[in-house]
Amino acid sequence: MKKLVILLLVFSTLAFDTQKENAFDTGEYFKFRIHYGIINAGYATLEIKDATISNKKVHHAVGKGYTTGMSKFFFKVEDLYESYFDKETGEPYRYVRKIDEGGYTKNQEGFFNQSENRVLVKDYKRKTEKTIVLTNNVQDIISSFYYLRNHPNIDKLKSGEAITIDMFFDEEITKFKLKYIGRQDITTKFGTVSTMVFKPLVQAGRVFKEKESVTLWITDDDNKVPVRIKADLAIGSLKADLDEYKGLKSPFKVKK
Repeated sequence: MKKLVILLLVFSTLAFDTQKENAFDTGEYFKFRIHYGIINAGYATLEIKDATISNKKVHHAVGKGYTTGMSKFFFKVEDLYESYFDKETGEPYRYVRKIDEGGYTKNQEGFFNQSENRVLVKDYKRKTEKTIVLTNNVQDIISSFYYLRNHPNIDKLKSGEAITIDMFFDEEITKFKLKYIGRQDITTKFGTVSTMVFKPLVQAGRVFKEKESVTLWITDDDNKVPVRIKADLAIGSLKADLDEYKGLKSPFKVKK
């Protein structure tokens, strides 16, 4: 459950090209239903608000994930991820990670200094501070979501090609790779939707069966909305479907 919540927060948005109009704007909201087989396991939401940092208007993205019903008695999840990033360049200024996953907790905040390629990580649970050197154009987990959604090559990829970015997560910089598979029409609660299919490369092992165990479907339109994500786990599989949306910048296209 918690792995799928994290993946949703990453995949809901797909490098900022200043010549290209953004795929999203303030007020956009998504809600995803997460299910394990026929069992409704929980929900994840994503929302964009306005905020001000150093007298500058920025995007404030808020992602939440939580279990519901019987699922929370077996494994309770209450996750909060936030990112403050530049409206024009997509550069992150600050992130928040406050999670409770079956008793495993984190309470962190990061402050980016883009001019010096550094991030100050404050761990409120451990009462520590650490400065970490970054690579160029690094994104946090939530800003990655929106950064990728505007990628100038997202509509130009051929089957087998991939987009790779540097992502800062868990006090480390990792290469996040999103491999394009092709196009497919899928049935959703909103009707039949044309989508682009991607496979983000994940670490095979205890949680995932193999590196390409996760599949992502995003709308093949100007919004690039994630409508479905499926993860084949070591035991069973999890799936998340878009359950509710509002505030899209462009019309949501349904074929029938």
